[in-house]
This record gives sequence, C-alpha cells and structure tokens, in this order.
Amino acid sequence: MKQKNTWVSWNENIKHNYTSLYKITSEEKLREVVAENDKIRFFGSKQSSADIAAGTDALIDMTSYNKIVSYDYNKKTVTVQSGLILGDFLEAIEAVGWCIPCLPDINTITIGGALATGTHGTSGKLLSEYMIECTLVLADGSIKTITEEDDLMDAVRVSLGMLGVMSTITFKCEKSYTLHVKERPEKDSEWLPKIKSRLKEHDFLRILWLPHTDKGYVITGDKIKPDTKIAENNGPKYLKHRRNASKILYKYSHIYPWITSIANKILAKAFFSSKKEHKGTLYQATVTKSRGSTLELAEWTIALDKFPQVFDELKTEINKWSNKSFIHIPMDVRFVQKDNSWLSYAYKQDTVTMGCVSRNAATADTYEAFKSVEKIFLKHGGRPHWGKRFSAKDAELSRVYPKWEAFKELRSNLDPTNKFLNPYLAKLVNAKAKKVINEIA
Repeated sequence: MKQKNTWVSWNENIKHNYTSLYKITSEEKLREVVAENDKIRFFGSKQSSADIAAGTDALIDMTSYNKIVSYDYNKKTVTVQSGLILGDFLEAIEAVGWCIPCLPDINTITIGGALATGTHGTSGKLLSEYMIECTLVLADGSIKTITEEDDLMDAVRVSLGMLGVMSTITFKCEKSYTLHVKERPEKDSEWLPKIKSRLKEHDFLRILWLPHTDKGYVITGDKIKPDTKIAENNGPKYLKHRRNASKILYKYSHIYPWITSIANKILAKAFFSSKKEHKGTLYQATVTKSRGSTLELAEWTIALDKFPQVFDELKTEINKWSNKSFIHIPMDVRFVQKDNSWLSYAYKQDTVTMGCVSRNAATADTYEAFKSVEKIFLKHGGRPHWGKRFSAKDAELSRVYPKWEAFKELRSNLDPTNKFLNPYLAKLVNAKAKKVINEIA
C-alpha cells in the first residue's frame, strides 16, 4: 500500500491526503503523468482560498516547470512554462522594456494558476486576455495548441484547470511605461460618485474601502515620461507596520466581532490618513512584492452600473450592530474591462471587483462577513472570484454566467471520465467525481 501524505494550502485552511506527487520539468513528462493517472490535480504556490488544487490521490507540482521558452522581440511576445512565478515573469519582461498592461496585486502565484482562476488587476482586462496562444495537455495526454483565432480560446482563458493542464503560454506584451501614483483618503460620499469619471481620467484607479469608517483610500495613476520629476512622498515610516498592527488589533475579533469596528477606526486613522505620491513602472508602483502574513479572502464582482446600489446595500448591512458582519480593512475595489471569455467576471460587462479579507485565516469559517457579502452580490447578479472563498455552486453559477452550461458541456467532452475533477470541482459543475478522497480535518 502506498504511503499517504498530506497536501496543505498556504494558509493551512485546506488539507488533503495524497499518495503520488510528481514534480515535472518537461512537457513530455507532464503528458506522461496526465495520461497514466485516472484522477489528477495540479498546483503551484497553493495560494488559492478555493479548494481547487488538490483532493486527488495523484498530484502534480508545477513549480519546477518554470522556464521562459522564447521571446519574439519584433512582435513583443514571450512564451513561458505555466509553473513560472508571476514575479519572475514580470521582472524578465520588464528587463527588456515590456509590460503586461494590467497586473494583479500579488506576484507570488504561478502563471498557470493566475490564468486558471481569472486573476486580474485594475483599469484593464484579466491577465488571461493577454494570452494569445497556449498548449493544453488533455485528459488522454495529448497536446492541443490553441490560438487567439480559435473559438475555443474564450473557454480556455479561465477554466480552473478543468479542461486540461496549461503547458506553455504565449503573452502579447506592450512597451513598459511609468505611472505617477497619488494616494489619499476620501469620504465615501466623495469617491463613490466619481468612479466613472476617474476611470476615464486616469490610467490606473483603485480604491481601498475602509468598512465602518465611512471612508476610502483612493489610488490613481497616470502615465508620464520616465524622467518626469515628482515630489516623492511615501508617507510616515511607521506605515510599514500596518500588517503587524492589524494582526494585534484583530486578534480576538473572531470572538468579539464588534472589536473590528473599533480596530478599523484606529487603523484608518493611523495608516490610511496620509497622502502619498510616487512613480515607477506599473510593476514597481502597483504590485505587492510579498504577503507578510496568511489571510483568507473572498472576492465578488458586479457590473459597473450596479456597483453603487450594491455598495450602499452592503454598507447598510454591515453597519447594523444586530449582525456579526464586521469586515477587516481594507476591502479592495478594482475595475475590469469587459471581455468575451466564458468564465470571466467581466464577460460582456465592465465590472467592479470587491475583495473581502479576514486577517485571522484559522477562524475564517466563523467570519460572518463572507456570508453577507456573498448574499448581497448574488442577489444582484454578482460573480465570485474563482480563486477565492465562496459557497455558490452549479445552480447559482448558471444564473450569473451566461456561458456556464456551454462550458460544462465542453468540459465533459474534453474530460469524459472527470479526470481533472476533485470533490470541490465536481460539486461546482454538478458532476460525479470518481476515485477521489475526502478532505482531512
């Protein structure tokens, strides 16, 4: 009998037994491993809050499949292996003067994981929209090459790894540019009505909303020439201690949720009241280079036109002292341009995304805010971020994703034995998963 081992997610909230682990470095080996296993999942940096990366006896660790394959300097394209860490990729293309025009907040995830879960930045499109070609290892171990001219590309761009394993990916890049970034606090009554005008006025817009304070922290960015002089202001030196302060102030908020309201007011005054100004490339100026502590995340998206109504309803709900939905700060508000990808949050609509974080990852199951946020967003047709925590399943998803049933049919055709489904994904698409193992306590 094979020995059981334990797969553990980055914040230790998801654990699964497994018997076989493959660390692959070549496409040939990847094809071989996929073909010879009846059930298999694959993972990168394990940073998803959704239970999508493990849960089968056989697992593939993609992190050694991490090379840059080639550059086309004339077309500004680069081909990479899917296990490459996003930060390594972005530093490499920045070194040749290129960028991806819309970047997520964190750089420690793998390229394949970022694409599979619809990772996005703000004031642009999903990262997957800059993919112009990919090779996909199908359930039988064969390779399928998909280009942006293929109808299948709109289904493959965001797929949670249910259609196959991403092998190599080709991205279309743009010339790197410099952003002049300004940050400042604003009352909710100020920043909320200005969203559409600011999206037109600025190249970059992000709002860190501070629940229970009636304030947000507005971040704008405008393209400038690299040698433009600005008055650099990174704020007080103590700002670097925000995460440690949050950890202390939220330590017992799972026992006494109302503490959160007081903690938020303290944190807002201490860490979100300064004006800041700096410049840098998009990557330098806007991407977090490390995440100092584990946390638990949910994120929901809604059509841009519906956001003000949803925001007002959410704010009213969480400000009621009769419930326990006190939300840690900040809630990250970002903006995604509409696209045609089947499982994109921005499918056919300009979209607002709103993150919800618990700084106490270990007690996330008792964090009532996740439930309140999901209820309100689903009520208005909101869509969940695939890599974050949510409880919606097939019935709810079919109502908010117009191409959900088409995706399920395609998945079934490409993977008729459900090789790429674990128990979580099987419930998500309402399919029977065979030969899978249960999550351990």
